[in-house]
Amino acid sequence: MTKSITNSAMQQELASAFAFRHACKLFDENKKISVDEFNTILEAARLSPSSFGMEPWQLLVVQAPEKRELFREFSWGANGGFHGTQGQLGSASHFVIFLAHTDVTMRHHSDYQQQLMRETKHLPEEVIGFINQAFEKFQLHDFEIEGRRQIIDWSGKQAYIALGNMMTTAALLGIDSCPIEGFEIQKATQVLAEEFGIDTERYVPAVMAAFGYRAAAPHHEKTRRTMEQVVQWF
Repeated sequence: MTKSITNSAMQQELASAFAFRHACKLFDENKKISVDEFNTILEAARLSPSSFGMEPWQLLVVQAPEKRELFREFSWGANGGFHGTQGQLGSASHFVIFLAHTDVTMRHHSDYQQQLMRETKHLPEEVIGFINQAFEKFQLHDFEIEGRRQIIDWSGKQAYIALGNMMTTAALLGIDSCPIEGFEIQKATQVLAEEFGIDTERYVPAVMAAFGYRAAAPHHEKTRRTMEQVVQWF
């Protein structure tokens, strides 16, 4: 009985969190996320699942205003267009850039993968050999993601899992967020190389996200297709 009550309360809490979450375009600059709470949000990303457990993402938390400003020129809204990233760069409590690993680290049998399996996962050699063979088959045959662009896209998909978990965790804590694709990726890559020292042969930007507390209530009610329109049972 206790478990049933607990699960019911958890279901309600999750439903409320998803209803609360929206793509916040402007945050209250005077309200900051506590260190403990944001570490919890980051931990949700760190513990997120990924294909083959390869963790093909890196996170940059950009807090210095002058560093954030480097992205303003080529973010949506810079020329008076869609509001987009412009308001979030200056007002968000925390601003995160997700980097996707490239073919340098995510092609089968890469040095990164071998180090990850040995030094982080502490897998025995026979298991590492099996995973290497399975991942090679997965890349070359099953999903056909051999090229650099294809591998980057695959890594980006994995990064979005971490992003989703971060946003859900934030919502459960009463913290707002917004995933951001409103930027020119080539210019962002150049800035990351020149101003952040990122090796863009190994890592490229996949998506950004802003976190904080909303400056005002959402202007529009959340709308989605019905469950019947989205889900088919067989």
